[in-house]
Amino acid sequence: MLSISDINNLIGVDESFHASYKLSEILEQKEVREDLFNRFLKKESDLSYDWFTEYFQAEHSDRKGKKQDFTPDGIIKIASGVLGPVDSNADICAGTGGLTIKRYSENKDASFYCEEFSDRAMPFLLFNLAIRNVDATVFHGDSLTREAKSIYKLSKSDIYSDIEKISEIPEINAETTIMNPPYSIPWDAKKERLQEDRFKDYEVLAPKAKADYAFLLQGLHMLKENGVMSIILPHGVLFRGAAEGKIRQKLLELNYIDAVIGLPPKAFIATDIPTVILVLKKNRCNKDVLFIDASKECVKSGSYNVIEQDNVNKILSIYHEREIVDKFSNVITFDEILENDFNLNIPRYVDTFEEEEPIDLTKNLNELQEIDKKIRESEIELASMLSELVSSDVNSSVQEEIDGLSNYFYQRNNHFPRKKTYKGEQLSLL
Repeated sequence: MLSISDINNLIGVDESFHASYKLSEILEQKEVREDLFNRFLKKESDLSYDWFTEYFQAEHSDRKGKKQDFTPDGIIKIASGVLGPVDSNADICAGTGGLTIKRYSENKDASFYCEEFSDRAMPFLLFNLAIRNVDATVFHGDSLTREAKSIYKLSKSDIYSDIEKISEIPEINAETTIMNPPYSIPWDAKKERLQEDRFKDYEVLAPKAKADYAFLLQGLHMLKENGVMSIILPHGVLFRGAAEGKIRQKLLELNYIDAVIGLPPKAFIATDIPTVILVLKKNRCNKDVLFIDASKECVKSGSYNVIEQDNVNKILSIYHEREIVDKFSNVITFDEILENDFNLNIPRYVDTFEEEEPIDLTKNLNELQEIDKKIRESEIELASMLSELVSSDVNSSVQEEIDGLSNYFYQRNNHFPRKKTYKGEQLSLL
């Protein structure tokens, strides 16, 4: 695996802060960027994962300011695994491309579309796509306002993708959409947006303070009529009311929501926010929703929870089989969700309560009596030790305190030793 110093040395910078700018310059020159690709591949030839996730997370992410996180590998595998093989995929808020790389590794002949706002992430995203010789369109801009900074077209060649700037985005109708947008950020929810095709069927906009459903509807809008989408969001989208409640209700009435998969807390590096994967499908035949509580499907690693391959396999197996497993998954009818006022909070539908073992009162009482006996024995032993202590000044208050404490423990335990005398050897207290 490439270290931070490896990446900086290859790009030719001393500090990671300069990497994005330097990489942008390199990507503009075909011979220079292909030389860089060759040198990278000598260091790391495995193209199945994003080499820059940990590098970019440690050096460039801004959880506090931009609500920006980079998707851990286990979550990537789940989010991609629920979608299946395709010929075209869209990745909104693509970051450095981890989700797209996973889709590419399973669908190498597919075409890809990515959107990313961050100026720092964009060069790494273009690098990741071009070194893998991917056919892709990349929108550098705001996914919600649709304001573009640049648009790139990547075309397959003999070894690496060619990169060129284009002026317009082609119409996007992807078979699958995959998303890990920034969580609950503010956005420009002006009323005129209700007239846009992506929002007009829902009668309300996502609230100005929380753009979660705005991102969801943008991704859904890019799907073909038989498309499938997975999106990673905070749990609040399952139960918050007002405008979000109305959008959630409409999505259920349109029969778009296929599954709700609750993920372990502390699965991301930069946030403890518990997250959920929503799976949405157009033109579904069934009208129920699969709920999976995978909050314990992980292995603790330091202060984080890691979703390992066995956890991924279990979750995906239950998803694809639509299996009901006690305390783990359940399939819920539309009518039951209606009775719950379109609230999708997972504990309403998956009961994970574990009954505590009955208390053995006799055993506990015996243990308490044994503990009490040991305490009494220890106190008598302490009193005996205190009674052996003799102050060098018989008339001092120190001797009175020692004798008083010793007598207290003796009396407390109904133990009455012989009267103390001061003849013989005495122990001086310092």
